[in-house]
Amino acid sequence: MKTIYEQMGGTYSWVGDYYLPNMDIKLPGKAGNECTAQQEDPLVSEAPGDEASGNWIGKYGLMRRSYLKEHRPVLYAEMIRTGKLHEHLAEVSETCSRQVEMLTAQMAKREGITEALKAADPMVWVARMNSIQNRAEEIVLREYIYA
Repeated sequence: MKTIYEQMGGTYSWVGDYYLPNMDIKLPGKAGNECTAQQEDPLVSEAPGDEASGNWIGKYGLMRRSYLKEHRPVLYAEMIRTGKLHEHLAEVSETCSRQVEMLTAQMAKREGITEALKAADPMVWVARMNSIQNRAEEIVLREYIYA
């Protein structure tokens, strides 16, 4: 008796101790239809500047990945299957970094934090800039990572 997967034209390969379906899963920098027993997570093993990996996934991309994996597993699995996860995470990381920088600069200007304050009282300047940085990051996390 054939499984539904086999009736639809799917095939299986023997890997280790199990039969696994031969699915066309596109991974960044790797060909589809390859199944190995000890395949590493393509997102964890990448290093900044690695030509084969494309764009680097930073802090915000990894936070988005964790959110998708834990709270949106169907979307996460679909993005992995179609090969769009890496591209999505790189885009989120770049967008979030730019937004945090922009919001920090705008808030500092609005609150009157200048180089003169930095020269006059460095500890106050650091405290206020840290506060602004944290607020900007909270806004970005809510809007881009956990949405």
